[in-house]
Amino acid sequence: MEPIITAKNLCKFYQMGEVTVKALQGVDFTICPGEFIVILGPSGSGKSTLLNLIGGMDQASKGELYYKDLPLHIATPQKLTLFRRHTVGFVFQFYNLIPNLTAYENVYLAAEIARQPLSTQEMLEKVGLGDRATHFPAQLSGGEQQRVALARAIVKNPEILLCDEPTGALDYQTSIHVLQLLQHYCQNYRKTVILITHNNAIAKIANRIFYLKDGRLNRIETNEQPLPPEKVTW
Repeated sequence: MEPIITAKNLCKFYQMGEVTVKALQGVDFTICPGEFIVILGPSGSGKSTLLNLIGGMDQASKGELYYKDLPLHIATPQKLTLFRRHTVGFVFQFYNLIPNLTAYENVYLAAEIARQPLSTQEMLEKVGLGDRATHFPAQLSGGEQQRVALARAIVKNPEILLCDEPTGALDYQTSIHVLQLLQHYCQNYRKTVILITHNNAIAKIANRIFYLKDGRLNRIETNEQPLPPEKVTW
């Protein structure tokens, strides 16, 4: 199977006054379509930096990064904008919903810019919020807001779903529900899901785990039999 993402000697440096911060240093990997990848590492290990590069929100300082045959490391701003719009869905720890739009409108807004969107109402029903479609974010719990954010990302029908600590602010039961939805999207729609976390237990649901430390990819492990989220405890 041809990789959907390929990284070669990927580096990202930030200049902080006279100090050069090496957020990523010589990272190499491939990711295939339909994989569920968990990126594990402590705070400051480079997880979010790597996710931003894969999502086309930033570009590498050195090395190469490809989505299929699109060189993300040298792509123009216009190509990166189209890549983010049509290929990538983002789920963040803090929901980033538009406060004066209802749950339905928040999700529909994302569907409007997609080439082949899924149904907004059906997506809200899949995340268990079909009866909350007309509620505004302030009228929803944190877990409900995160599920709206997840529906907003998935409704675009993206090839790659990027998740930045999506369960970090949630209770255990809501976390399990969110992880179930992510695994379902990966397995049933054959899409690629990349999730970053510092929670080792979540790695059990992934096909492969990338371990980052100090900006380096220390090792990659494979799960022959990923667990369903409801079987994971932490």
